[in-house]
Amino acid sequence: MSGNLINTLMLSLAFLLLFGLAELLYHYFNVNAEWTRKIVHLCTGVFALSFPFLLDNHWWVLLMSISFLGLLTLSMKFNFLKSINGVDRITRGSLLFPVVVYGCFLVYDHYDHLLFYYLPLLILAICDPVAAYVGKNWPWKKYHIRTYTKTLSGSLGFLAFALLVSWTLLSSLANSDFSTNFILAIGIALATTVAEAVSNKGYDNLTIPIAAVLVLLLEKDYFII
Repeated sequence: MSGNLINTLMLSLAFLLLFGLAELLYHYFNVNAEWTRKIVHLCTGVFALSFPFLLDNHWWVLLMSISFLGLLTLSMKFNFLKSINGVDRITRGSLLFPVVVYGCFLVYDHYDHLLFYYLPLLILAICDPVAAYVGKNWPWKKYHIRTYTKTLSGSLGFLAFALLVSWTLLSSLANSDFSTNFILAIGIALATTVAEAVSNKGYDNLTIPIAAVLVLLLEKDYFII
């Protein structure tokens, strides 16, 4: 228990230092909130990858998730952490992230397979910012879903990186051959790309991991040892 407590405190400190760095970049170096938010998004995803090795049960993950959900909720209510909240759009993505991390950890804990944790979080941490960056800088073929606009270039960027992340992790962690891994990776990449395309206001932080986990559950007989 003492090891879990120490690791929880160290991880919490790392997250707080990341928030502090983002605030420093935003307030003193005039880095746009869209960029500081993406930095935090990517780094928190990477930090969370250490949970299976540093925390031996889901209760510690739940404790951290609730703590940071509370912090982020207060930051929105009282208007601090502007490096995360100071964007010119309505988004719930930061609030959903701790929920998603805990949910993915629960699934990983149940099936005892790292794919259920690593794959959805890495796709979210890497591919979502890629889609936003590509779509903003090369806005090719805009399309509309309900009241918001996406770009085909952003969706293709997401698809390409989701395929790369999925195939790499399946090749590393799955007990299946090359062709099976590639077919599974295509299914995961397509499902998560659609999830990103149809989501708005930060809800892709929820729909992308759910899509990845659902496909893994459907395909689990092909890769679980």
